[in-house]
Amino acid sequence: MKIMPNRLDRGFFRYQKEFEQKALEVLRSGWYVLGQEVETFEREFAAYTGSEHCVGLASGLDALWLAFRILGIGAGDEVLVPANTYIASVMGITINGATPVFVEPDGYFNIDADRIEEKITDKTRAVLVVHLYGQACNMEKIVSLCQKHDLRLVEDCAQSHGACFQGKMTGTFGDIGCFSFYPSKNLGGFGDGGAIVTNDEAIASEMRIYRNYGSEKRYYNKVVGANSRLDELQAGLLRVRLRHIKELTDERRALAAGYREGIRNPAIRLPQVRPHADSVWHQYVIQCEQRQELIDHLNAREIGTIIHYPIPPHLSEAYGYLGYSRGSFPVTEHYADTVLSIPMYNGMTEEEQAYVIEAINHF
Repeated sequence: MKIMPNRLDRGFFRYQKEFEQKALEVLRSGWYVLGQEVETFEREFAAYTGSEHCVGLASGLDALWLAFRILGIGAGDEVLVPANTYIASVMGITINGATPVFVEPDGYFNIDADRIEEKITDKTRAVLVVHLYGQACNMEKIVSLCQKHDLRLVEDCAQSHGACFQGKMTGTFGDIGCFSFYPSKNLGGFGDGGAIVTNDEAIASEMRIYRNYGSEKRYYNKVVGANSRLDELQAGLLRVRLRHIKELTDERRALAAGYREGIRNPAIRLPQVRPHADSVWHQYVIQCEQRQELIDHLNAREIGTIIHYPIPPHLSEAYGYLGYSRGSFPVTEHYADTVLSIPMYNGMTEEEQAYVIEAINHF
């Protein structure tokens, strides 16, 4: 049996008729940029998250760098960010000329709230939390620290559509919540896409200007903006997926429960769920000290896996100028050396999951 680490086709075929009907509807409308589908999706996604405003954008990275641009964070400013995140989170900071200050993760793969305050300096302007792998960070303490030190709070929710902390959805704790709708996300489109949510009307208005070449009125440009618009076709298809987000999330939680109950190998550390938080299981990330041997073992059985992520941002060539070296962030580096994402996707069958569990238990 061949099992891929992720499959997108089954998510399409399950709702094929709805997707195709919506695609034809948009194509036949003759309006493909910033029309009714985008406006309606923005209202529906804002309501889903519990936010006042949503602004559709071209990608999750655009959501991040435009968020910091609108908050006025740039050269000379520092932004605290988890050291073990995907590099796009850091790019959102550095594109604006600001400096990332890395914070080690906790036992749940998220930024360690107990290590944040020690990194705050007189140059610190913001904290960027990343709800990695689909689990909410410790937002109670993080919000309190941001209020205490008068810091902006931005949330990277690229992997946490629908995840909550104390019943409140990720993306709604800070000034701006940033989302990606890349096809592999829990709420994924059929190409690139992103959005921000906010309760600040001024931020939403500025974001709408920035995403459209800095123009509020056609050919009248207030600022040097970007071309970052969620297109009508993606918005329409995302509306279809959003209607089914609860059943899709419930399915992933059932798969996670299956792994938790079925994997019984002392060489494997299973992911834990933070108290008062939940996970939407964007990835199911185990840890193994003999990771390469485990990968080889699973490959021999045609079971695919992915490492999220093998090279931490501080060790990447792109950020070599920051001057870090191996040993700078040992917790992060240990995670990079031991984490492994095993197959997790909507439409995964009981037979497929049982095959994966059996293979892991026989390692």
